Amino acid sequence: MAENIDQDLDGKIDDKDAYVHTAYERAIGYYRNASRSNKFYYKSYRFLTIFLGAVVTLTSSLAATTFVEGIPWLDTTLDFAVPIIAAFLTIITGLSQNFQWGSAWRNMMVNKQRLEGERDRFLATEPRKRNYRKELSILNSIVLDETQSFFQRVLDSEAMPSETSLADRARYDQ
Repeated sequence: MAENIDQDLDGKIDDKDAYVHTAYERAIGYYRNASRSNKFYYKSYRFLTIFLGAVVTLTSSLAATTFVEGIPWLDTTLDFAVPIIAAFLTIITGLSQNFQWGSAWRNMMVNKQRLEGERDRFLATEPRKRNYRKELSILNSIVLDETQSFFQRVLDSEAMPSETSLADRARYDQ
């Protein structure tokens, strides 16, 4: 997240307080927006799963009645409708299981809260006692941990950090 902040190309940061604070705010904003969309998808797909499950049950029950057999157009419509609705239900269930919007929503909210806590800790620290490298390391570690968790959850795989990144992290954590 910190790499997205506009700065001069000379590699110098004039106001490190503003830089770190802006980095926290952008990361928090990202997680806020991402959690909002994951919440929307989760609730929408849960509703559609319940609704289409009930519609499939109802239409298949109606299709099996002798009353419907006496109405050829309705019998034909229901014969086509049941498998089509069941296919939509299968697609929606598959999408929901693959994208896991519920757990993504939860993780985004947890990370947003963690980042807000770290931002507040940074802001409550006296400016002369702030360690900017450590702050950026904390911020980037939270984002990296969530990213790895996402790919572990969705793809059932884990990206292994390089030896260089582990050494850098250990140096800043001291």
